[in-house]
Amino acid sequence: MEISEILIKAAQLILSLAFLVTIHEFGHFIPARLFKTKVERFYLFFNPWFSIFRYKKVNGKKKYSWFSKKSPEEWSQDDNTTEWGLGWLPLGGYVKIAGMVDESMDKEQMAQAPKAYEFRTKKVWQRLIIMVGGVTVNLIGGFLIYASIAWVWGGYTLDLKKMENGMAIHPYLAQFDIHSGDKILALDGKRVTTLEDINRGIFLRNKTTVTLLRAGKTEIRVLPDDIDQQLFQNGAMGVASLRTLASKVDSVVPKSRAAFAGLKTGDSILRIGNTSIRFFDEIQSSLYRVKGEKTTLTVLREKDTLLLPVNVSPEGTLGFISSNVPTSDTNAIQAVEYGFLGGLEKGIVGGSQMLRDYIAQFKFVFTKKGASSIGGFTRIGDMFAPAWDWRVFWLNTAFLSFALAFMNILPIPALDGGHVVFLIYEWITGKEAPQKILEYAQYIGFFFLLALMIYANGNDLVHLIFK
Repeated sequence: MEISEILIKAAQLILSLAFLVTIHEFGHFIPARLFKTKVERFYLFFNPWFSIFRYKKVNGKKKYSWFSKKSPEEWSQDDNTTEWGLGWLPLGGYVKIAGMVDESMDKEQMAQAPKAYEFRTKKVWQRLIIMVGGVTVNLIGGFLIYASIAWVWGGYTLDLKKMENGMAIHPYLAQFDIHSGDKILALDGKRVTTLEDINRGIFLRNKTTVTLLRAGKTEIRVLPDDIDQQLFQNGAMGVASLRTLASKVDSVVPKSRAAFAGLKTGDSILRIGNTSIRFFDEIQSSLYRVKGEKTTLTVLREKDTLLLPVNVSPEGTLGFISSNVPTSDTNAIQAVEYGFLGGLEKGIVGGSQMLRDYIAQFKFVFTKKGASSIGGFTRIGDMFAPAWDWRVFWLNTAFLSFALAFMNILPIPALDGGHVVFLIYEWITGKEAPQKILEYAQYIGFFFLLALMIYANGNDLVHLIFK
């Protein structure tokens, strides 16, 4: 990947996170101010040691500070204005609410007598609204973004009548008698309208009854109840796609099995073993059948036909990229336009399904492969397009908005959900949790999240080095 593509992805990631963090923190800020609670600081990105920019109104006058280690002394007077700032560490953001045990661990303030404008003096229901405000805004934001995408760019639907070559089916499903060339019509009796319906339906939505069309005949296949785990463990999450014609090798990964076999850019693969190749998915299925074994590639190099012995990886790959040729099946993907109300409906329905799909993925985290698949900022950045694409940008931003909402409401100390747990305890028992317990919970939550971040980004590093 070129440096320019990496920078474009990084810029999109930072812009997306900046937008989501800002609206999340406003979700806390607005109800706090409505309940006359003092918000001392509002920061986009974290500012350990120094801030890029600070702003605050002091005695009615606007005060600015650039690249300062701390707020100027005259900014610290006891008023009801907020310091606004930009930190240098783009890992999130925060609002510092007076009278609250949070990541700032301001024990000096908490040791003083409670004041009317502090968080701790507000009613429990008011504090609950303040704490769930960020999650609420992210959920609403995700739905609105998804609706806006449908309204501005429309969507796509699948017209199976215009699909002449059937679908490219992952070779793992061959054991269930579902093959490339078949057309999947319905899942659990419900007609599919997009390829996403098929892929997410089987992989994430526990749909196991497949209605397919083969040689003009409708047939039924029933998948096992644990097909989702089987697909995940075998790297077969992409169940169906359009078929493309196999073309010349576009690039060969250095030191890969393909490179050691002598495969070169510009080669055309004619056969794998005894199987003739026309479609790209036939390359995938032929290699998958002999994964972990030896086979022979028959390739055309300029005017010469060569036989190349290869050792196929345990995953059924060799390490090359093919420049494939679309077929007339691309006409089966039909554009759909939505009006304002149609886009709003699509935002609610599609956004709800996106949120459910995201939550469904967590069942894979608690497996050995799932734990090693947890990624950090590099893998999140890879979601974005290498060339700036606003539709892809907003699709990913909507997804990340739902992800941020879900993660923040988890009952983990230092997250919004952790604060909510203690507030619910107080509501039920009528007693506040001891301040020491709140402080210890913050420490535990902080170190847990720090460890998780190090682990996730460590996985990214291992993936980059050994992929």
